[in-house]
Amino acid sequence: MSQLPWHSQLQQTLTDRKAAGLYRRTRLRDGEQGVEVVLDGRKMLSFSSNDYLGLAAHPALKKAFIDSLEQEGVGSGAAHLLTGHSRYHHQLEEALAEFTGQQRVLLFSTGYMANMGAITALVGQGDGVFEDRLNHASLLDAGLLSGARFQRFLHNDLTNLQSRLEKTEAARKLIVVDGVFSMDGDCAPLPELAALAQKNNAWLMVDDAHGFGCLGKTGAGCGEHFGLNQEQLPILMGTLGKAAGSFGAFIAGSETLIETLIQFARPYIYTTAMPPAVAAATRASLRLIQTEQWRREHLNTLIAHFRAGVQALNLQLMDSFSPIQPIVIGDEARALSISQKLAERGILIIAIRPPTVPVGSSRLRITFSAQHTIEQVDQLLLALADIMGEVAHD
Repeated sequence: MSQLPWHSQLQQTLTDRKAAGLYRRTRLRDGEQGVEVVLDGRKMLSFSSNDYLGLAAHPALKKAFIDSLEQEGVGSGAAHLLTGHSRYHHQLEEALAEFTGQQRVLLFSTGYMANMGAITALVGQGDGVFEDRLNHASLLDAGLLSGARFQRFLHNDLTNLQSRLEKTEAARKLIVVDGVFSMDGDCAPLPELAALAQKNNAWLMVDDAHGFGCLGKTGAGCGEHFGLNQEQLPILMGTLGKAAGSFGAFIAGSETLIETLIQFARPYIYTTAMPPAVAAATRASLRLIQTEQWRREHLNTLIAHFRAGVQALNLQLMDSFSPIQPIVIGDEARALSISQKLAERGILIIAIRPPTVPVGSSRLRITFSAQHTIEQVDQLLLALADIMGEVAHD
């Protein structure tokens, strides 16, 4: 049977991607998420999960999930606006609103959908969206698909953003940034951005996917870390599949904002609600985030220990105090080679390459969990020292 022409074209695209060292593949995990995982049948020490607080397999989350499963079954069966909105969803929205200091919260099935839903509901033709160049792909896609004029300003560059705002004739102006940037690990200057937004009569939206649970005294995220109120941070997105160890996402803000999204956010309106048991497990996670301060304290100890060790190896770290600690390698092939050599030693660290990051900035994206120990961090540092010595002579 002969292949269709388009099939051959796709195959050539895949071949070219492999040749460029940019091919991606999935790995099969057996057992629970954790810092020690079994991937493709092999036990690995993982520094590649976003389970920052080590809650994904916590007994309290399992119990809440199972208990609610007995009450509500598996699937929600419908969208929130039909019959899919259970009491567990409602209770989680109320708990998240209280935790983040916002009036109301709206649940979404994924962070991608939350970003897409919020941005496309709030702005359209005749409006302007201003996004940091290093924003998450979901934010960039949402800005492009909104129909508004889409502009990207230089990373964390307030002067460049102000210049763009001064020149726009947009009816509505929406500034969108990551709270913690997923590939660099650094924070957006939120107090300054909030002041700039108010000065220019613009809205500020923050994607706090990687700050929620990790930053702030109680783990409420970037807003708490910087001491921002709802007026300063009117549109907050957070995900529940990272530090919260569960699944899903939310938008937090004013009553008016949430009611607007209920009416106009298509990914909310036309999607089946997350399983009620997931919402129940997430409520259990929120209690642990707020009461077990030691998880964030231990995480900060691990990060400081790692950064000191890497600096002693003269490797290029990025300016990050978050659990995301990238080591910049530069060349794609070299980054992939180091990742493979680490895997040979039983350590899982993914090499991040273009198009996820700019050409010439390929890196090892190292992430920490409260489940890691100092001894495991030392194991990683020793392996890096050995491998960097090897590749220097290749």
